[in-house]
Amino acid sequence: MLSHVHPSRAEASPPLRFGIVLLPNFTLTAFSGFVDLLRLASDEGDMSRPVRCSWTIVGESLVPVRASCGIQVAPWITFDEAGAFDYVVVVGGLLHSGPSASKATLQFIQNAAKTSATLVGICTGVFALMRADVMDGYRMCVSWFHYWDFVERFPGVDERNLVADRLFVIDRRRITCSGGRASIDVAAAILLRHVEATIVQKALRIMLVDDAQKGNAPQPHPPGLEPATHPKVRRAILLMEQHIGQPLSLADLAQRLEMSVRQLERLFASETGKSPHAYGRQIRIRMASWLLTSSDRTVADIATSCGFSDASHLGREFRKEFGESPNAYRVARPPSQSPALPPSARLDTDDGHVHADNGNAAI
Repeated sequence: MLSHVHPSRAEASPPLRFGIVLLPNFTLTAFSGFVDLLRLASDEGDMSRPVRCSWTIVGESLVPVRASCGIQVAPWITFDEAGAFDYVVVVGGLLHSGPSASKATLQFIQNAAKTSATLVGICTGVFALMRADVMDGYRMCVSWFHYWDFVERFPGVDERNLVADRLFVIDRRRITCSGGRASIDVAAAILLRHVEATIVQKALRIMLVDDAQKGNAPQPHPPGLEPATHPKVRRAILLMEQHIGQPLSLADLAQRLEMSVRQLERLFASETGKSPHAYGRQIRIRMASWLLTSSDRTVADIATSCGFSDASHLGREFRKEFGESPNAYRVARPPSQSPALPPSARLDTDDGHVHADNGNAAI
């Protein structure tokens, strides 16, 4: 005999409305992680009904949108058919493969910004929010991988509002997320505003996620960096990477991490065995060594790009590290023997080749 299920108070109230916009070459993981947490938290008993929240994929047309992995997802309704949403979520992906957000998409984002909706940019979705001119005065999160891409495309951006050392940033009615697994974390943070924590925790456990990370949790360290256990040190390393060409002072670094210089020095010593200055120097030397063997740029140009005052300064530091001059290092190591790819080199996944980032290494 089927048991009668009484509607809960959540079922009796209107669901939280999410409009999801998929950009060309969007990242499937970012999209699926976000929407699956909505699905699991929306209903009981693995029924997947849109009870506590509803989600609608919105597009310029009903033509399927191709993810970066090749899978295609068709919008359910067009922008013209869309009603009101509580959250408008823009999911991005590859930056260097084909068209970006269309004029119609940017107009839809602009129109949504004039309503009470909160705008959410996931992965490179923040690029579309910037192009739509709806991020003025807001703090925003980008992946360390695309930091310099962002700065190059939006040279007028106030870098004080640009965060690439945290998983996501919530600033009033703007939420931006670095992408990947962090899309689950930002979905959890949004749901916790509206539904009981036990419901969100249950959904996370079903997805085999122990607990959602907070927005100030550090992004995973870039490849090639020695992982530090303490999140403050990991964030400090990411900040060093972001400012490789114009290194932050120790006081600025400590201020961004909301700690004293003395605390930062002690923490760095215990976590890495080095001072912040020595660790930052190691990052810049490593980048310079990679550029010497993977590009034809001059030593002077490389020195400037990596935060050294001139070629002589780089030469002195290089001899301390490798026992030879930059030119001798370059001659002795052809491209096939070049060091491992540094975290600040960008991998353009559209053609499968690695490219130096014209002196503005992605950090």
